[in-house]
This record gives sequence, structure tokens and C-alpha cells, in this order.
Amino acid sequence: MQTPHHPAPSPRQRRRRVNRTIVLLLMAIFFLPVGARATIFYFDDATRSWSRANWDSIGSLPLAAQHPEARVLVLSARTGGWRGVVAVHSWIVVKPAKGTNWTRYDVVGWGNPIRTNGWAPDGRWRGNDPVVSTDIRGVEAEALIPKIEAAVKDYQWRNAGDYRAWPGPNSNTFVANILRAIPEISASLPANAIGRDFRPEFYLGLTDSRTGVELNLWGYAGFKLGWIEGIELNFLSLVTGFDFRGLALKIPAYGNVGLSPIDIQAAASPKRAIN
Repeated sequence: MQTPHHPAPSPRQRRRRVNRTIVLLLMAIFFLPVGARATIFYFDDATRSWSRANWDSIGSLPLAAQHPEARVLVLSARTGGWRGVVAVHSWIVVKPAKGTNWTRYDVVGWGNPIRTNGWAPDGRWRGNDPVVSTDIRGVEAEALIPKIEAAVKDYQWRNAGDYRAWPGPNSNTFVANILRAIPEISASLPANAIGRDFRPEFYLGLTDSRTGVELNLWGYAGFKLGWIEGIELNFLSLVTGFDFRGLALKIPAYGNVGLSPIDIQAAASPKRAIN
């Protein structure tokens, strides 16, 4: 009995198979995690009301007067509503040496975007506890604070109407621009900080930390490879990749998975702690 002969696929058929495989792979990598997060969100009984959400301090930062050394922190907390499925809201907090107050800088989507001390420095964001991704102390922090304040003043999208939730400029764009302006901070926002990669034009060059290379298509898509940023693939502002320093996966909607959040009072190093 003869085995039926199957003709070899034509070049066109092979291209179709490759294209189908690529589409399925992209869906698996980028959209399955989003679907999983959306399912969790749907069944979560946490409040979704802006007015009824808890915005209070989590009580992790000491009183500024009781903390004499300078400090710079970058914090993020999952944002509210359906945007919270895929994104966090980020902000930056500073305190000079012997300063008696913490100063918090955020960008929001209503009114004039830049807000100073609109909420407690370690306050919840729409009921979600903040996580510290960068904590710098002492002389190093003291040298950074004037540069951070200058970068806040120079922020390009500071006028009413400039804010866009996707792909930016938004709250994460604001913090990312500060990190971009001061590469010696040597930090990167979490992978689910949607808007951090927004750029107003095509970009090919060094990463924000100057430790690698980046290809960026206006924040909609891109690629990074660097010591601080790790390896990242951006598709529609969803980011997948790997963090070399923290040995963590970067998963769309989940952020950096494998990192232990920094304790605000007891960071791994007395001078600097970065996830």
C-alpha cells in the first residue's frame, strides 16, 4: 500500500503559517496576562468609586523632622477603574537633609496636570498600596533633589489638556521624563507603568539610564536592552521582558514579577535601594 503523497507547502503557505504563528505568539505573550488580570479585576470586590476610595497614608514613612538625611523615592500604585487592569500610577517624593516636610510630585488628568503634595507622600492611590521602586538616601539624594526640582519645572506637558492616558503623556510619562533628565538616578519604572515609554517622536539611541540602547516608536512599540532597563519588548505600550538586576520577569498588566517590594523604612541598603 502506497503512502499518500503530500505536496510541500508553497512559499505563500509557509509565509501564512509564519504570520499565524507570530500573531498567536504575540497574543499569548501580551494579551493572555491582560485577560487574566481583567478576570481578577471583574471578580474583585474592592471599591471602584473614586470618591469612596481610601487615599490615606500607609504609615511607612517617618515624620520628615524625625528623618534628618536627604531622601528620594519613586513610588507606584495600581491605578483605578479598568485602567488598573494594565497600569500603575507613579510619583516621586523628595526631602532635603534636615528638611521638615516631604514633597510629593504627581501628574493627573484633570486641571493643571502637575500636583505638589496633593496626597500623602506614601498615600494609597484609589485604595491601592504604593510600592517603592527606587529609594536613594544621604549625600547622593541631596545632590539629586535640585535636579529633580528643575526637571519638574521643565516638564514639557504641564498645561491643562496635555494629559493623555494612552500612550501618554500621563503620570508615568512625567516620572519617566525626570529619570530621563537625570540618568545618574539609574532607575527604571515598573513594566506596567503605561506611558513611561511615550516619546513625541521616533527615537533610536541610548536608554534613559545611558546603560543600553533603545528603539522607540512614539511609545506604541519599541525595544530596549540595557543594564538598568533589562531587556524589554513594547507592543501597544504593553511590556514584556526580563530584569537582569532583580532577576524578574516583566509581564504585561503585572509589572516586574519576582522582585520583592522595597520596604520604605528598611531598604536593603542604608544609602540606596532600587528594584
